[in-house]
Amino acid sequence: MANTRSAKKMVRKIARRTEVNTARRSRMRRYIRKVEEAIASGDQKAATEALKTAQPEIMRAAGKGVIHKNTSSRKISRLSARVKAMG
Repeated sequence: MANTRSAKKMVRKIARRTEVNTARRSRMRRYIRKVEEAIASGDQKAATEALKTAQPEIMRAAGKGVIHKNTSSRKISRLSARVKAMG
């Protein structure tokens, strides 16, 4: 357990940051799931719309440091390819 004042403060900061990052990651995953559900249903128009809304969310997560920049690019690329392959 933390002993010094600064260590105790860091524990509090890390707990807050973890909570925020968890919410951001969940939000990003929710948008990705919507795209995947649209792809599974076979509706290209819905999949395209879902991808348009998911893309900024994924990039935002990368910008905030929740995921790595390359990971976000890879996710967007793979989702785009899957949506494009539908039509």
